[in-house]
Amino acid sequence: MFRTAASEPGLGPQHCPGDGFSLTSKKRQRKETGSMSLFNTVRNTIVPVHKEGYPFVAAFFVASLILGWIFKPLFWIGMIFTLWCAYFFRDPERVTPQDDDLVISPADGKVSAIQMVTPPAELNLGSEPMLRISVFMNVFNCHVNRAPMRGRIVSINYRSGSFVNAELDKASEDNERNGLVIETRHGQIGVVQIAGLVARRILCWANPNEPVDAGERFGLIRFGSRLDVFLPAGAAPRVSLGQVAIAGETVIAEFASTKGPIISRRS
Repeated sequence: MFRTAASEPGLGPQHCPGDGFSLTSKKRQRKETGSMSLFNTVRNTIVPVHKEGYPFVAAFFVASLILGWIFKPLFWIGMIFTLWCAYFFRDPERVTPQDDDLVISPADGKVSAIQMVTPPAELNLGSEPMLRISVFMNVFNCHVNRAPMRGRIVSINYRSGSFVNAELDKASEDNERNGLVIETRHGQIGVVQIAGLVARRILCWANPNEPVDAGERFGLIRFGSRLDVFLPAGAAPRVSLGQVAIAGETVIAEFASTKGPIISRRS
Protein backbone atom coordinates (compact mmCIF):
# COMPACT_ATOMS: atom_id res chain seq x y z
CA MET A 1 0.00 0.00 0.00
CA PHE A 2 1.29 3.34 -0.91
CA ARG A 3 1.66 5.89 1.81
CA THR A 4 0.39 9.39 1.15
CA ALA A 5 0.95 12.69 2.83
CA ALA A 6 -2.62 12.57 4.07
CA SER A 7 -2.17 9.16 5.69
CA GLU A 8 1.21 9.89 7.20
CA PRO A 9 1.38 13.22 9.07
CA GLY A 10 5.14 13.31 8.99
CA LEU A 11 5.37 13.05 5.20
CA GLY A 12 3.44 16.19 4.29
CA PRO A 13 5.04 19.48 3.32
CA GLN A 14 6.61 21.12 6.33
CA HIS A 15 5.29 24.56 7.27
CA CYS A 16 7.37 27.09 9.16
CA PRO A 17 5.24 29.56 11.13
CA GLY A 18 7.66 32.38 10.34
CA ASP A 19 7.62 32.04 6.54
CA GLY A 20 4.47 34.08 5.95
CA PHE A 21 5.64 36.82 8.28
CA SER A 22 9.08 36.88 6.66
CA LEU A 23 7.59 37.13 3.17
CA THR A 24 5.27 39.95 4.24
CA SER A 25 8.16 41.81 5.86
CA LYS A 26 10.26 41.52 2.73
CA LYS A 27 7.43 42.84 0.57
CA ARG A 28 6.90 45.74 2.96
CA GLN A 29 10.63 46.47 3.02
CA ARG A 30 10.81 46.51 -0.79
CA LYS A 31 7.79 48.83 -0.92
CA GLU A 32 9.31 51.21 1.65
CA THR A 33 12.66 51.15 -0.16
CA GLY A 34 10.93 51.99 -3.44
CA SER A 35 9.02 54.83 -1.79
CA MET A 36 12.19 56.28 -0.27
CA SER A 37 13.99 55.98 -3.61
CA LEU A 38 11.17 57.87 -5.32
CA PHE A 39 11.18 60.48 -2.55
CA ASN A 40 14.94 60.99 -2.85
CA THR A 41 14.68 61.26 -6.62
CA VAL A 42 12.00 63.94 -6.36
CA ARG A 43 13.88 65.75 -3.60
CA ASN A 44 17.11 65.79 -5.62
CA THR A 45 15.30 66.92 -8.76
CA ILE A 46 13.37 69.83 -7.25
CA VAL A 47 15.71 72.72 -6.43
CA PRO A 48 14.81 74.45 -3.14
CA VAL A 49 13.65 78.08 -3.13
CA HIS A 50 15.55 80.52 -0.93
CA LYS A 51 13.48 81.89 1.95
CA GLU A 52 13.95 85.46 0.66
CA GLY A 53 11.80 84.45 -2.30
CA TYR A 54 8.86 83.11 -0.28
CA PRO A 55 6.95 86.44 -0.11
CA PHE A 56 7.36 87.01 -3.86
CA VAL A 57 6.28 83.49 -4.82
CA ALA A 58 3.28 83.74 -2.48
CA ALA A 59 2.32 87.15 -3.90
CA PHE A 60 2.46 85.85 -7.48
CA PHE A 61 0.37 82.82 -6.52
CA VAL A 62 -2.31 84.90 -4.77
CA ALA A 63 -2.41 87.27 -7.74
CA SER A 64 -2.88 84.25 -10.02
CA LEU A 65 -5.87 83.10 -7.97
CA ILE A 66 -7.46 86.55 -8.10
CA LEU A 67 -6.89 86.87 -11.84
CA GLY A 68 -8.26 83.37 -12.37
CA TRP A 69 -11.41 84.27 -10.45
CA ILE A 70 -11.91 87.23 -12.80
CA PHE A 71 -10.99 85.39 -16.00
CA LYS A 72 -9.90 81.74 -15.87
CA PRO A 73 -7.15 81.84 -18.57
CA LEU A 74 -5.41 84.58 -16.57
CA PHE A 75 -4.81 82.06 -13.79
CA TRP A 76 -2.50 80.02 -15.99
CA ILE A 77 -0.66 83.11 -17.15
CA GLY A 78 -0.19 84.09 -13.52
CA MET A 79 1.07 80.60 -12.67
CA ILE A 80 3.74 80.92 -15.35
CA PHE A 81 5.03 84.03 -13.61
CA THR A 82 4.74 82.27 -10.24
CA LEU A 83 6.91 79.40 -11.46
CA TRP A 84 9.39 81.84 -12.96
CA CYS A 85 9.61 83.65 -9.61
CA ALA A 86 10.28 80.37 -7.80
CA TYR A 87 12.91 79.55 -10.43
CA PHE A 88 14.55 82.96 -9.95
CA PHE A 89 14.90 82.47 -6.19
CA ARG A 90 16.20 78.89 -6.48
CA ASP A 91 19.04 77.98 -4.16
CA PRO A 92 20.75 74.79 -5.38
CA GLU A 93 23.52 72.98 -3.57
CA ARG A 94 27.02 73.47 -4.95
CA VAL A 95 30.23 71.46 -4.57
CA THR A 96 33.02 73.94 -3.77
CA PRO A 97 36.76 73.15 -4.07
CA GLN A 98 38.38 73.63 -0.66
CA ASP A 99 41.75 75.10 -1.60
CA ASP A 100 43.01 78.41 -0.25
CA ASP A 101 44.89 79.13 -3.49
CA LEU A 102 41.72 79.08 -5.59
CA VAL A 103 39.23 81.91 -6.14
CA ILE A 104 35.70 80.64 -6.73
CA SER A 105 33.00 82.48 -8.65
CA PRO A 106 30.69 84.36 -6.26
CA ALA A 107 27.77 84.32 -8.70
CA ASP A 108 26.12 82.46 -11.55
CA GLY A 109 26.40 84.31 -14.83
CA LYS A 110 28.70 85.48 -17.59
CA VAL A 111 32.23 86.78 -17.05
CA SER A 112 31.89 90.35 -18.32
CA ALA A 113 35.24 91.90 -17.37
CA ILE A 114 38.81 90.86 -16.56
CA GLN A 115 41.04 93.88 -16.04
CA MET A 116 43.38 95.77 -13.73
CA VAL A 117 41.54 98.65 -12.07
CA THR A 118 41.65 100.73 -8.90
CA PRO A 119 39.22 99.28 -6.33
CA PRO A 120 36.36 101.42 -4.97
CA ALA A 121 37.54 103.89 -2.34
CA GLU A 122 35.09 102.65 0.30
CA LEU A 123 36.83 99.26 0.39
CA ASN A 124 40.06 100.86 1.66
CA LEU A 125 42.16 98.49 -0.43
CA GLY A 126 44.56 101.22 -1.56
CA SER A 127 45.04 103.09 -4.80
CA GLU A 128 47.11 100.45 -6.62
CA PRO A 129 45.33 98.63 -9.46
CA MET A 130 43.98 95.18 -8.60
CA LEU A 131 42.75 92.35 -10.80
CA ARG A 132 38.99 92.71 -11.17
CA ILE A 133 36.86 89.84 -12.43
CA SER A 134 33.20 90.71 -12.99
CA VAL A 135 30.31 88.24 -13.28
CA PHE A 136 27.05 89.57 -14.73
CA MET A 137 23.79 87.91 -13.67
CA ASN A 138 20.72 88.17 -15.88
CA VAL A 139 17.17 87.55 -14.68
CA PHE A 140 17.44 83.82 -15.46
CA ASN A 141 20.55 83.16 -13.35
CA CYS A 142 20.53 81.99 -9.75
CA HIS A 143 21.06 85.15 -7.67
CA VAL A 144 22.40 83.69 -4.42
CA ASN A 145 25.91 85.08 -3.84
CA ARG A 146 28.74 82.99 -2.38
CA ALA A 147 32.12 83.83 -0.86
CA PRO A 148 34.99 83.38 -3.35
CA MET A 149 37.61 82.43 -0.73
CA ARG A 150 37.94 81.30 2.84
CA GLY A 151 38.87 83.96 5.36
CA ARG A 152 37.56 86.57 7.79
CA ILE A 153 35.24 89.43 6.88
CA VAL A 154 37.06 92.67 7.70
CA SER A 155 34.41 95.20 6.71
CA ILE A 156 31.12 95.67 4.87
CA ASN A 157 30.53 98.96 3.06
CA TYR A 158 27.25 100.03 1.49
CA ARG A 159 27.02 102.90 -1.00
CA SER A 160 23.84 104.26 -2.57
CA GLY A 161 23.79 105.10 -6.27
CA SER A 162 21.94 104.87 -9.55
CA PHE A 163 20.57 101.80 -11.36
CA VAL A 164 22.11 101.72 -14.84
CA ASN A 165 22.64 98.44 -16.69
CA ALA A 166 24.95 96.39 -14.45
CA GLU A 167 26.78 94.99 -17.49
CA LEU A 168 28.15 98.45 -18.33
CA ASP A 169 31.60 99.28 -16.97
CA LYS A 170 30.42 102.52 -15.33
CA ALA A 171 28.05 100.52 -13.13
CA SER A 172 31.04 99.80 -10.86
CA GLU A 173 31.25 103.50 -10.03
CA ASP A 174 27.69 104.81 -10.43
CA ASN A 175 25.37 102.07 -9.23
CA GLU A 176 24.17 101.20 -5.77
CA ARG A 177 26.57 98.65 -4.33
CA ASN A 178 27.63 96.73 -1.25
CA GLY A 179 31.28 95.80 -0.77
CA LEU A 180 32.88 93.17 1.45
CA VAL A 181 36.56 93.00 2.34
CA ILE A 182 37.79 89.51 3.23
CA GLU A 183 41.15 88.75 4.82
CA THR A 184 42.60 85.61 3.22
CA ARG A 185 45.95 83.84 3.37
CA HIS A 186 46.94 85.83 0.26
CA GLY A 187 45.90 89.21 1.65
CA GLN A 188 42.70 91.20 1.50
CA ILE A 189 40.25 90.77 -1.37
CA GLY A 190 37.15 92.75 -2.26
CA VAL A 191 33.73 91.39 -3.25
CA VAL A 192 31.22 93.97 -4.48
CA GLN A 193 27.50 93.37 -5.04
CA ILE A 194 26.24 95.83 -7.67
CA ALA A 195 22.56 96.57 -8.26
CA GLY A 196 21.36 96.67 -11.85
CA LEU A 197 18.72 98.17 -14.08
CA VAL A 198 16.02 95.86 -12.71
CA ALA A 199 17.63 94.87 -9.42
CA ARG A 200 16.79 97.39 -6.71
CA ARG A 201 17.49 95.40 -3.60
CA ILE A 202 20.86 94.15 -2.33
CA LEU A 203 20.77 91.66 0.55
CA CYS A 204 23.81 90.78 2.65
CA TRP A 205 23.67 88.37 5.58
CA ALA A 206 27.34 88.55 6.53
CA ASN A 207 28.76 90.55 9.44
CA PRO A 208 32.20 92.05 10.11
CA ASN A 209 34.71 89.85 11.97
CA GLU A 210 32.86 86.68 11.03
CA PRO A 211 34.73 83.75 9.43
CA VAL A 212 33.57 82.68 6.00
CA ASP A 213 34.22 79.57 3.92
CA ALA A 214 34.72 79.46 0.18
CA GLY A 215 31.34 78.82 -1.40
CA GLU A 216 29.39 79.94 1.66
CA ARG A 217 26.23 81.95 0.96
CA PHE A 218 26.52 85.57 2.04
CA GLY A 219 23.91 87.53 0.06
CA LEU A 220 21.46 87.90 -2.78
CA ILE A 221 20.53 90.57 -5.32
CA ARG A 222 17.00 90.64 -6.67
CA PHE A 223 16.34 90.58 -10.41
CA GLY A 224 19.56 91.06 -12.38
CA SER A 225 22.88 92.44 -11.19
CA ARG A 226 26.65 91.98 -11.09
CA LEU A 227 29.44 90.94 -8.74
CA ASP A 228 33.01 92.23 -8.88
CA VAL A 229 35.93 90.43 -7.25
CA PHE A 230 39.11 92.45 -6.58
CA LEU A 231 42.27 90.38 -6.13
CA PRO A 232 45.78 91.42 -5.01
CA ALA A 233 49.04 90.78 -6.81
CA GLY A 234 49.80 87.14 -7.47
CA ALA A 235 46.34 86.17 -8.66
CA ALA A 236 46.03 84.88 -12.22
CA PRO A 237 42.66 84.63 -14.00
CA ARG A 238 41.43 81.17 -14.90
CA VAL A 239 38.40 82.22 -16.94
CA SER A 240 37.90 84.13 -20.18
CA LEU A 241 35.51 86.88 -21.24
CA GLY A 242 32.05 85.56 -22.02
CA GLN A 243 32.58 82.33 -20.13
CA VAL A 244 29.65 81.08 -18.06
CA ALA A 245 30.49 80.79 -14.37
CA ILE A 246 28.74 78.82 -11.65
CA ALA A 247 28.65 80.26 -8.14
CA GLY A 248 30.51 78.16 -5.61
CA GLU A 249 32.07 75.88 -8.24
CA THR A 250 33.84 77.65 -11.12
CA VAL A 251 37.46 78.60 -10.42
CA ILE A 252 37.86 82.16 -11.72
CA ALA A 253 41.43 82.81 -10.50
CA GLU A 254 44.34 81.12 -8.79
CA PHE A 255 47.20 82.32 -6.61
CA ALA A 256 49.50 79.33 -6.99
CA SER A 257 49.63 75.98 -8.70
CA THR A 258 47.52 73.55 -6.71
CA LYS A 259 49.34 70.33 -5.89
CA GLY A 260 47.69 67.11 -4.88
CA PRO A 261 44.00 66.26 -4.76
CA ILE A 262 41.47 69.04 -4.18
CA ILE A 263 38.90 68.42 -1.46
CA SER A 264 35.37 69.70 -2.13
CA ARG A 265 32.55 70.71 0.21
CA ARG A 266 28.83 70.54 -0.60
CA SER A 267 26.79 73.57 0.46
